[in-house]
Amino acid sequence: MALDRIDRTAKQFVLTVQDYTLFSLRAVLNLFSAPVYWSDFILQADIIGVGSTMIVLFAGFFTGGVLAVQSAATLAAFGATAVTGRFVSLSMIRELGAVLTGIMVSGRNASSMASELGSMVVTEQIDAMRALGVDPMRKLVTPRVYATIVMLFFLTIVADFCGILGGAAVTVFMNHQNGGQYFSQAYQFLAFGDVLQGLVKPLCFGFIIASIGCFYGMRTTGGTQGVGQSTIKAVVFASVLIIFVDLLISTLMVSIFSR
Repeated sequence: MALDRIDRTAKQFVLTVQDYTLFSLRAVLNLFSAPVYWSDFILQADIIGVGSTMIVLFAGFFTGGVLAVQSAATLAAFGATAVTGRFVSLSMIRELGAVLTGIMVSGRNASSMASELGSMVVTEQIDAMRALGVDPMRKLVTPRVYATIVMLFFLTIVADFCGILGGAAVTVFMNHQNGGQYFSQAYQFLAFGDVLQGLVKPLCFGFIIASIGCFYGMRTTGGTQGVGQSTIKAVVFASVLIIFVDLLISTLMVSIFSR
């Protein structure tokens, strides 16, 4: 009985991965053939990007502040509080800016996409679109995927910048250190590999968030209860996959740009 359950679970996992891969590939390739729904892309970019800006601003600022507090307390034991800016900038740009933004946007937008598309599936709006000759993948999924990729890239830059500012505020007003020295350390020790790592990750995370959110939304079954299940799965799997891909990218980048 246990072996049968494991066998069914393994087969279901393989089939889900296969379906997700084909789904994602189709969503990406739709951009390169007509029709392309640019108005939907702009609408989704506004919902995803502008709608998430304030959350990212505050989260990035406070995260940078926390990094400054914790790093200064640790570095004080070695008399090295002057390098607090270096620690904050590297942490935000390499890792926390992209990961924090990705997880927050995942909670906000992957759930929104899954619930919205899932509701359209259970109310047969998707079937109505097909009956009218409109491809739901091209109309609903592709604009969301590309809008999330583009906007998460810029949101991550905002989070990085706010994180460094948050660290500066704590360093100057709470730790009573020199602000000029902080920014000098924050900028001086950044390398090309650090910036590249911080800009590649949001592109991958944006794709993960939108593709998984839309994938589970379009696979919704079972009425309103199924919509809730799809929403939960979208957020959970997107968040876990973001962390996993972050590990892969970090390992690759460190091996390429190791100092």
